[in-house]
Amino acid sequence: MRTRTGRRLAALTVVAALALTSCSSGDDELSDVTPATPADRGAAEQALAKVESSSDVTVNRYLYPTRTGNRDDRQNWADVYLPPGEHEDNSVPLVVLIHGGGWQSKLGADVFVALSRRLAERGLAVYNFEYRRVGSGGGWPTTFKDVAAAVDFVPNVQAAEPEISMDNAVVAGHSAGGQLAMWSGTRHNLEPTEIGAKPTFRPTYVISMSGTLDMRQAVLQGNPRARRAMGGLPSEVPDHYKSVSPIENIDPDIPIIAMTGTADKVVAPSMSEKYVKAVKKAGGRASLVEFPGVDHTQIVASDSETFPQIIETISRAAHDAHRK
Repeated sequence: MRTRTGRRLAALTVVAALALTSCSSGDDELSDVTPATPADRGAAEQALAKVESSSDVTVNRYLYPTRTGNRDDRQNWADVYLPPGEHEDNSVPLVVLIHGGGWQSKLGADVFVALSRRLAERGLAVYNFEYRRVGSGGGWPTTFKDVAAAVDFVPNVQAAEPEISMDNAVVAGHSAGGQLAMWSGTRHNLEPTEIGAKPTFRPTYVISMSGTLDMRQAVLQGNPRARRAMGGLPSEVPDHYKSVSPIENIDPDIPIIAMTGTADKVVAPSMSEKYVKAVKKAGGRASLVEFPGVDHTQIVASDSETFPQIIETISRAAHDAHRK
């Protein structure tokens, strides 16, 4: 395991007895940021209009610039959900959501529409983005470059939506999105030549929901989706795994929660348990939340018993961070 350390973050009590910390983006860094311009919502117009009409939540779509190949407007976008009412500048806490689906094109960011809406109704700004996946132009390195580009576009969106606060931000992901979320929280420790290095935006708290937190273990145990996303076996492309596998990039200064269902047959609960133990061993702040009898998809399903707990965990983390 390669343990990476970043700057020491100030502690405060949050959900699951963890600490939240402040974002590294300062006012000087944001002064020259070009405000993003809302884009056409395309095929999602009807669904997003329904969200707005039924909840008074506002949704704007933005297209983020890519770092490899030409941007695909059908995939390289982020939907920003804002809570009802008027808000002062820098007053609305931010949550970044990264969907899963095995890094494959079968599932997209629309699976998080219900979660995004509910979090926005709780007074949060939600940044739910799409990225290219295996089967739709993604895979190594495009998927990871897209995720880095999407996260680093947050300051541009904040310049256009000044009520959003970046002082403390939570990033949360499910399944493959859990891996991408944990990686996004430690990119500041990457070597300059590694994909995703030198981030312009850093989340300060990470939540994994049934995340693939050990890519090497996943591939060696026969996960073909993880192997395709990584571009080969660990013996073939060891640097890929060293660079993006969460358990090989632990930063003890980044507080985390790893949630898992005990009936998960896609990503073994032991992977979250192993990751939490590794973070604690490195001196970090980590919490494991287990849902008895819950499987891989139920943990984030909007009609499941766990859904209110997911909303509460993310909401409390974001609001408590903002009150720092």
